[in-house]
Amino acid sequence: MIKSYKVRLEPNKQQEQQMFFQAGCARHVYNWCLAFQKSRYEDENIPKKERFIPSKGLSKYFTAYKKQEGNEWLKDCDCMVLVIAYTDACTAFKNFFREVKKGNAKSYPRFKSKNKTTPAFAPNYQAVKINENTVKLPKIGIVKLSRKNYIPIVKKYSNPRVTYDGLHWYISVGVEQEDYKPELNPTVLGVDLGIKDLAIVSDGTVYKNINKTAEMKKLEKKLKRLQRQVSKKYDMNKDGKVYHKTNNIIKLEKQILKLQHRIRDIRNNYRHTMTHQLVEKKPQKIVIEDLNVKGMMKNKHLSDAIGKQGFFEIQRQLQYKTQEYGIELVMADRWYPSSQTCSKCGHTRTGKDRLKLSDRTFTCPECGHTMDRDLNAAINLSQY
Repeated sequence: MIKSYKVRLEPNKQQEQQMFFQAGCARHVYNWCLAFQKSRYEDENIPKKERFIPSKGLSKYFTAYKKQEGNEWLKDCDCMVLVIAYTDACTAFKNFFREVKKGNAKSYPRFKSKNKTTPAFAPNYQAVKINENTVKLPKIGIVKLSRKNYIPIVKKYSNPRVTYDGLHWYISVGVEQEDYKPELNPTVLGVDLGIKDLAIVSDGTVYKNINKTAEMKKLEKKLKRLQRQVSKKYDMNKDGKVYHKTNNIIKLEKQILKLQHRIRDIRNNYRHTMTHQLVEKKPQKIVIEDLNVKGMMKNKHLSDAIGKQGFFEIQRQLQYKTQEYGIELVMADRWYPSSQTCSKCGHTRTGKDRLKLSDRTFTCPECGHTMDRDLNAAINLSQY
């Protein structure tokens, strides 16, 4: 089993400048490969079977491109970063062809914009060396890690990637590890995700909505205040239809970015804590709803609250964590009436008798069973 690790880097100014350069080179080569493959794909003079060139056959064309006048700066970049960049572009084109053969309408792979694309590059996996609190990257040198002894020290790491999120640089690597298969309990957990509470488990455990806490409300209020300040300063420095970015605006935008990252990290940490506690109970099976998040986001009154909960991220975390523990993860049908069915007698409320979203208590008209609506839904999911 390959387990991925991601840790923050602490480069100096010179190393950070080199990282931006490597990421820029990777983006440039990716776009060149896409343009090259696209021109061949649209060239009717080339036979259809010969239009696409796989990454192994692309090296001679790329070598000729590097030797062209004006492209000498590419030689200062790590060669494997460039090779992996055009290999990723070829993979994107392969995926495009595969979708076309299936009959799915899909456009060409998109070019990476300088302003909108996250700076990232993939160093040579054979040259990446990690110690207790440092990592050695080709053309960059030895860079400090923010966490000590977090990544296991092995001879070879798979698929290393270096990314920038607007504030910090991160490195992610894959490490081959033995499968961890603990002894499971013969129990089934049903997990009902919601807005009032993030999740209610069939065993009675309740995970509160962290966005309703005083700390999060204070941070969101501060974020709105800073965003209003930036908006006013843009209007003050407006020259006709042109907006001028002053040093004060740059400082405020950096404060906003730091605050946005802090709010995001608090939410992610809470989701990871919840999913970790669920799998640590070591049940035989975990059942969650297959929520139609895309459809739920169309509700203008609830879209903001739904987006903050991160239902898809919870589902993603449970998928890989249950796979690691050997726990079966079941996605209940999205039309399964877990909230409308009595967990005691099995009666389902239909038609005008159905519960509204504002009704928080379930009362069975058949047996008179009364309990919290979300807990009732979680118990029904455990019996799915």
